[in-house]
Amino acid sequence: MAVAEELGIEHEVILYIKEPPGREELKNIVNALEDPVEDLVRKDSLFKKLGLDPATFSGNPEAVVEILVKHKQLLQRPLLVRGDQAIIGRPKARIVAFLSPS
Repeated sequence: MAVAEELGIEHEVILYIKEPPGREELKNIVNALEDPVEDLVRKDSLFKKLGLDPATFSGNPEAVVEILVKHKQLLQRPLLVRGDQAIIGRPKARIVAFLSPS
């Protein structure tokens, strides 16, 4: 991740398609997420093709975890986890704020 490198912060990049997070890891991410839980689900062409309703995921962590276990491609990215906090890294300025030392 270029922003982390620019800030000189050690980081690990996980390629979610090759190494998708499992159910327990997704639950931990959901619990740590500062953003609305439904934002973890990409509302893209696959979402539409599957006939999914965005309202199903609004404020529903269990539904978010279930859909992401079944369809890892719907995981919003970049997703940053640091300690017991997680954010979706959009816009890019959020990444800098999240990774910068307190």
